[in-house]
Amino acid sequence: MTDWQLRESFPTPSGTVRWDRRGPDDAEAVVLLHGTPFSSFVWREVAQALAQQYQVFVWDMPGYGVSEKHPGQDVSLDAQGKVFAQLLDHWELTDPAVIAHDFGGAVALRAHLLHKAAYRGLALVDPVALAPWGSPFFRLVGGNSEVFEQLPPALHRALVSEYVRSASFPGLRSDVADRLTAPWSDEEGQAAFYRQITQADQRYTDEIQELYPSIELPVTVCWGAEDSWIPVAKAHELASVIPGAALTVIPDAGHLVPLDAPAALTAALLAFLRDLP
Repeated sequence: MTDWQLRESFPTPSGTVRWDRRGPDDAEAVVLLHGTPFSSFVWREVAQALAQQYQVFVWDMPGYGVSEKHPGQDVSLDAQGKVFAQLLDHWELTDPAVIAHDFGGAVALRAHLLHKAAYRGLALVDPVALAPWGSPFFRLVGGNSEVFEQLPPALHRALVSEYVRSASFPGLRSDVADRLTAPWSDEEGQAAFYRQITQADQRYTDEIQELYPSIELPVTVCWGAEDSWIPVAKAHELASVIPGAALTVIPDAGHLVPLDAPAALTAALLAFLRDLP
């Protein structure tokens, strides 16, 4: 697990972002976006495979992973979309391929549709993109965040651990689950965990959902067949509203497809990337 480090930093209005780059410097660029309540670590195995052929950029969003967390921080989808557009400028990437999971899907879509970020192609992996979204747990915490923030640390860590584990269909190894929950486990992380849920407002996807039929770039949708967070029916719905979008449903995988089925997902992504103009 020690091979996953984000060595670079970039200051943004929402906090300092930690990021890194893997693969050949002269290869075509691929950018990976994580979801919530995760970090770039979910892409560890996929990123290592893609980096054999591509220059792979990974980053933790403000308020997530090893990026900056602080009181009053704006970690909304609105803020993250702007940060991503700024990062692309910082990296001097004009048309990378973008691969986005969960909440990262909405971030990538907002950056493209509202902030004119240009992509060579977009792969959406179990994305937060279509209303309605937000599990009963999400809504409960969002409406009572001040109460949950006061949980004793041990109870908070147990809650986060069970929540993260519920995103996997076959189940997470203990060391992987520990790595995903660690950023939320100290006092700063506990406050950040409930902050990001409180700010997860569906209006940010409502704002762009009607624009999906206007997307002109190549898009593929990948989805875990056993996703209990966002049902696979949403995959078919999303693919049907984006012109020309392909759909791959990955068996025996839950919401955390990059960890549940990294080989199958990597194969689907490589096929998509190789066909990009």
